[in-house]
Amino acid sequence: MKNDSSDKWGFETKAILKGQSPDPSTGATIPPIYQTSTYTLEGIGETKGYCYSRTGNPTRSAAAECLASLENGKFGFIYPSGIAAIHTVIQQLNPGDHVVTCEDLYGGAHRLFTQIVNKFGIEFDFVDARDPDNFIKAIKPNTKLVWLETPSNPKMYLCDIKAVVDKVKALAKSENREILVGADNTFASPYLQRPLDFGVDMVMHSCTKYLGGHSDLLLGAIVVRDEELAEKFAYHQNATGTIAAPFDCWLLMRGMKTLAVRMKQHHENSLSLAKWLEKHPLVKQVNCPALESSPQNDLYKKQMDLYNGMISFEIDADIEAVKGLVANLKIFQLAESLGGVESLSCHPATMTHAAVPAERRKELGINDNLIRLSVGIESIHDLQADLEQAFAQLPAAAKA
Repeated sequence: MKNDSSDKWGFETKAILKGQSPDPSTGATIPPIYQTSTYTLEGIGETKGYCYSRTGNPTRSAAAECLASLENGKFGFIYPSGIAAIHTVIQQLNPGDHVVTCEDLYGGAHRLFTQIVNKFGIEFDFVDARDPDNFIKAIKPNTKLVWLETPSNPKMYLCDIKAVVDKVKALAKSENREILVGADNTFASPYLQRPLDFGVDMVMHSCTKYLGGHSDLLLGAIVVRDEELAEKFAYHQNATGTIAAPFDCWLLMRGMKTLAVRMKQHHENSLSLAKWLEKHPLVKQVNCPALESSPQNDLYKKQMDLYNGMISFEIDADIEAVKGLVANLKIFQLAESLGGVESLSCHPATMTHAAVPAERRKELGINDNLIRLSVGIESIHDLQADLEQAFAQLPAAAKA
């Protein structure tokens, strides 16, 4: 885009234009999908910037540039899934290294850490991320990475990003060593929260969720500011071939164009439903830091610009009632994933966190009566009516 002031553009403008110049050969306003595996050279050693699509692809580059700008980063990398992006971060470590992370963590990440990566000699400790001091207490001489997820999955806990970064970096400096801090920003999206601005070294996304926004792609991403760190990720991606397909990258760019308007509606709908659920006689607990009643509401206001579409709640009933409730929902579809325009319901204990041992789930409060909602952008009146009719159909014993 012919504009030297693009770095000063607002979020919405960058989402629509950054990295997405009109096609120079045809003038097409929307950049084409470069569905090619290789590139014809003009001569030996003479390229137009690309030689092989594992190493680089114009569509992937455009999506990475756009996302990096939204996170206020400099370098972006797109991967075939969010878990592939997390795995890439962990693969920068060596056997014997130690990681401190959140105990309320996406089930797929927990499985990766405890059942796959740990076999290669990397150690993990899980802490309650609501207290920044817990990370410091868990740091060992071999700690090389602190990994955050905020809001967390499925309890929607927040961790104070800046407080964690400041404490970790101060400790590392006092001991003359380096400890990297990474943050999974999937649940917030860069429209609501930009962890790099709080000092983290890398931001990760499952682009499948809010960034894509339409439940039609599977991608992950990493964004950094440091050039040396970027070189490591670029080398690793080329060497391992963990790349994303051009068409998915094109879908990601399409999704990011509407991220701002979608997130505003997600915020409005989810907060409205959270307030309604909080007053429902069958609901024991609503997990949503945007609620004034939440003990983390002050941190939410300090750290996030708006809220997302994610809430979870416990009902005062057994698993059979939970099954009945989700079965009776008509608009909220029972499905994994989140962040699409359509509303979804999820039972974490048997779906997203089924890989977490039952005893551990109980310790974390991921109980059988916990339901997670990804609130979409449908009519709020229809969404509330759907929940109302589902609750109304529960057996009298459950309502007693």
